Amino acid sequence: MNQPYYTKIIKFNEKLGKLSIELPSPFKLINPYKGKEGNLVRKISNSFYKIYFDDNIKRRLILGSSPARRGTAITGIPFEDMNRLQELTGYYIKNYHVSKASSDFLHEVIDNYGGTEQFYKHFYLGFVFPLGLSKINSRGNEVNCNYYENKQVEQLLMPFIIKSIQLQINFGIDTSICYCIGCGDNYKELKKINNNFQFFRKIIPLEHPRFITQYNPKDRKKYLKKYLDALNMP
Repeated sequence: MNQPYYTKIIKFNEKLGKLSIELPSPFKLINPYKGKEGNLVRKISNSFYKIYFDDNIKRRLILGSSPARRGTAITGIPFEDMNRLQELTGYYIKNYHVSKASSDFLHEVIDNYGGTEQFYKHFYLGFVFPLGLSKINSRGNEVNCNYYENKQVEQLLMPFIIKSIQLQINFGIDTSICYCIGCGDNYKELKKINNNFQFFRKIIPLEHPRFITQYNPKDRKKYLKKYLDALNMP
């Protein structure tokens, strides 16, 4: 019998927990499945995916670039607010600082699509590179970093990026359309990867929620419609 979706996701997350890639200074890999909160992260992740992915329905993939170091890189659940996760799973991780504006916009999309159950029945949220990345900036502060910001880092990560996309497709992904969160570098790099490996027939770029809420709040309804039109494509 075919394994349910959530079992495949959990096995994928277990692989992430074992991943180790040496990055040059000042870059660092952030793995939510390792360290002092690793067991709690697994409990949250297992509970969440058991609730929404206990089936074998084909879903379309929505890919961000890589998890924020104090957001998804802590909980392992893409773009989800910690308070919502606590209500859903009963678990809580301290010092989790997801962008509330970004999370609220995505949940507005989800609500207008038909609600959380309906959304997760049709879509799986993931990342091109599924672990967090950070770097030390010129002021000595640790800040978020994306996989494409440094070519040496990107080359080191690329073998696992390719493997990761294929593993996520193997969950039972409908490869007719992949949605890319980010219309700039993330879309450019994902399109380049897809040109080489033909993972998806089409990639549709969508503006990052932070770009919408921080820089274009007056156009929120326009971008909400763009998301919904894209997600409802046959």
